Amino acid sequence: MAKIRTLIVDDSATMRSLIAAALRQDPDIEVVGQAGDPFEAREAIKKLNPDVVTLDIEMPNMNGLDFLEKIMRLRPTPVIMVSTLTQAGALATLTALEFGAVDCVAKPTGSVGEAIQAFSGLADKVKAAATAKLRPMNDAQSFRKPPVKSVTPVTESSFRPNGRLIAIGASTGGVEALLTVISRFPANCPPTVITQHMPATFTRSFAERLNRACAAEVSEAYDGAPLDTGRIYVAPGGATHLEVTGTSQWRCRLVESDLVNGHRPSVDVLFNSAARAAGSRGVAAILTGMGRDGARGMLAMREAGASTVAQDEATCVVYGMPKAAMEIGAAQKQAPLERIASTILNMCNAEHVETH
Repeated sequence: MAKIRTLIVDDSATMRSLIAAALRQDPDIEVVGQAGDPFEAREAIKKLNPDVVTLDIEMPNMNGLDFLEKIMRLRPTPVIMVSTLTQAGALATLTALEFGAVDCVAKPTGSVGEAIQAFSGLADKVKAAATAKLRPMNDAQSFRKPPVKSVTPVTESSFRPNGRLIAIGASTGGVEALLTVISRFPANCPPTVITQHMPATFTRSFAERLNRACAAEVSEAYDGAPLDTGRIYVAPGGATHLEVTGTSQWRCRLVESDLVNGHRPSVDVLFNSAARAAGSRGVAAILTGMGRDGARGMLAMREAGASTVAQDEATCVVYGMPKAAMEIGAAQKQAPLERIASTILNMCNAEHVETH
C-alpha cells in the first residue's frame, strides 16, 4: 500500500520537527516536505502533491484560515489544523473545521515529553484524513458568517416533551455534523448530551458556537448539571468522561478515569451510562468519526430498549464509528446527515413516555 504523503506547514522549526518525528513513527506515513509559511506551502503543494497537510493556525504573511480557504477552493486537500490551546486558537480552529478542515490537534505548551504525548494520536488523524470525504467549496462558504441563534423554535417535527433523553457521539467531521443536527432541534427538545472528540479548552467554544445556532440552550457540561427539557450539554474535552446519572432527575456527571478506546471523553462511556439511567427512554445517534468508540455503548442502549440511529456512509466525513455500530447491530437504522435530526425527534415521538 502506498504511504500517505504528508506536508507539514508551521512557522516554528521546532514544531515542524516535533510533528515530523511523531508522524515518522508510523510506517504508513511519509513526510514529503515542510514549509514555514503559506507561500512556501503553496509551492510545496504544487510540487509535492501531498495526500494530507498539517496546517498551523497562526503564521506570518497569511493566517491559516485564509490559506485553508485557498486550499479548499483551488486544490482541495485533507487538512489537519494545529492550534494553540487558547480561546482565540479554539475559535479559529472551530471556524477551520466548519470551513472544511478534517480534524485538529492542539499544540503542546511544555516539555518535549509533553509534546510527544500531545502528538501521539496525530498519525491516526492523518490516516483518517487521507480517506476523508471533502465538502465542495460552495458548501463551506456560508460558514464565514457566524450562526445566529434562531428567534423562533425550529419545527423539524411536531415535538412534545415526553420524558426522553438524547445521547449523541461524534468524532472526525463532527463539528459540521453536530451543527447541522443541533441547529434543527426545537427549543423544547429533550435533554441532550453530546460527546465530541475534541481537545481540552475547545469544547467550551464549540458549545457556545452550537448555542448561537440552536433554538435550545447549549453549554459545556458541568458536574451535577440538570438534564431538563430544552437543555443540551457538550462533554468537556480532556480530563473527564461525561455520564448521565439519576432516575427521577437526570443529571450530568463528570468522571475522572482512564482513557476508553483511546479517548477521554469517550462516547462508549456516555452511551453506557445513558443505557443505565434512561433505559427504553433513551435515543442515541452516532455520527461521523474514525475508530469504534460508541459502538458497544450504543448496543447497550439498544439492548436496554433505546432507539438508535447512525449517520450513513455517503454523508460521513469518515465512516468509522457509524460503520462499527452497524456491524454489531447497535444501530437500528442509518440516515443521511440532513435527516438525522428529524429521525431523532421522530424516535422521541414514537410512543408516549411518562415524564420523569
